[in-house]
Amino acid sequence: MPAQPLQGVRILDLSRILAGPWCSQQLADLGAEVIKIERPGEGDDTRRWGPPWLSGSQEAAYYLGANRGKQSVTIDMAQPEGQALLHELVKTCDVVLENFKVGGLKKYHLDYDSLKAIKPDLIYCSITGFGQDGPYAHRAGYDFMIQGMGGLMSLTGQPDSEPGGGPVKVGVAFADIFTGMYAANAIMAALLQKARTGEGTHIDLALLDVQVGVLANQALNYLTSGQVPQRLGNAHPNIVPYQAFATADGYMILAVGNDGQFRRFCEVAGCRELADDPRFVSNGKRVENRQLLIPLLVERVRLRSTADWLASLEAVGVPCGPINTLDQVFEDPQVKHRSVEISLPHPEAGEVKLVSNPIRFDGEALNAQSAPPLLGQHTDQVLEQLLQLSPERLAALRDKGVI
Repeated sequence: MPAQPLQGVRILDLSRILAGPWCSQQLADLGAEVIKIERPGEGDDTRRWGPPWLSGSQEAAYYLGANRGKQSVTIDMAQPEGQALLHELVKTCDVVLENFKVGGLKKYHLDYDSLKAIKPDLIYCSITGFGQDGPYAHRAGYDFMIQGMGGLMSLTGQPDSEPGGGPVKVGVAFADIFTGMYAANAIMAALLQKARTGEGTHIDLALLDVQVGVLANQALNYLTSGQVPQRLGNAHPNIVPYQAFATADGYMILAVGNDGQFRRFCEVAGCRELADDPRFVSNGKRVENRQLLIPLLVERVRLRSTADWLASLEAVGVPCGPINTLDQVFEDPQVKHRSVEISLPHPEAGEVKLVSNPIRFDGEALNAQSAPPLLGQHTDQVLEQLLQLSPERLAALRDKGVI
C-alpha cells in the first residue's frame, strides 16, 4: 500500500454532483475516511447522469468519476431522526463538506453554527456558486454559467471575426473541478491549523471566486494593461508561436517557449532567416508581429506530416505534440507506462475502470482502494461501528424511511 497521509481523518460528506465529490475523492485518495451521505432511494444525482452506464450495473460513468474510496450511507436529513443520526456522526468526524445553497442546511440544523455547537473544533467546508455573502449569494451556481460569468468563455474559442467564432466552454466542468481541488487544499490547511491551535474553521469557497482566481496570466494581462483580452482560438496571448498548426495529414501543437527554441524550430523548418529577422528575433517582437509571422509558419508546417514534425522537433528539443482523441490518450505509451488507467473491484460489474490520482509519493500513485460505492452500501456498517446501533434499531429506522 502507498503512503496514506490523511489516514485517521474522517470526513462527513454531504455534497453531491461534482465540486464537492471531487474534493472528497481527493481526500479519500490521500487516505481520509469519507462517509458520503445520500438520500434513501435517490442518492447523488450523478448516479443517473447517463448514458454511458457501467456494464452490469446501474451506475452512470459521471458518478464513477468522482466517488472512489467512499462509504455510502443513506440518511434522510429531512426527518428529525435523520438529523439526530447526522448530529451523532458529526461528533465522530473531523470535517463536514457540503455544497447546498446558502442557508439550505439551516432548516435541517446542519449549518455551521448548529454543528459547531455540537463539535466546537469542527472544520466545515461550504461550496456554493457565489459564496456565503454578497448580492449573488442566494443564487444557485452551475459550472457552465460560471465559466461564462467568470470570464473564461470570453477567452475560449475562435475570434468573432473568424468562421466559427464565438464563446466556447471548456470540455470538462472546469470551475467545478478547480473548486474541488481548492476545497481539498483548504481542508488540509485547516487540519494543519487545527493540529497547531486546536480550533476549527468555516471554509467558504465560491465557484465564481475560483473561476476568476484561475484566470492566471489573462487576469494579470488585463489588470496590468487595462486592455480586455480577446479570444485567440488555439493561440497564446503572451507567447508566439504557441498554438495548433495544420500539418500535411492532421494537426500538431507547437509550444515554443523561448528564443532558442524558435531558432531551432526555424532550422528544422528550413526558414532560418526568420530567426534573424528583426521582427521576430525575440518573443516580444513575435507577439507584436504575430499577424505577419503566423501565416509564414502555416505555409511551412502544412508541408510535412504530423509524425515527421514531432520526430524532427523532439530531436532538437522543441516542445510539440499531437492533438489526441481519448482513445489515443489511453493508448499513449507514456500514459500507459504511468498507469493512469486503473481498475478496482466492483460489487455489481466485477470491475470498474477509473483514472488514477496523479499524485505520487515515493513512486506510488495515491489512490483509494475501493470503487465508487453502491447507494447505501455501507449504511449498516457505519451506523453499527460509529454509533453502536443494533440490528433492531437499524431495521426500525429503515421501516420509517430514515435510512
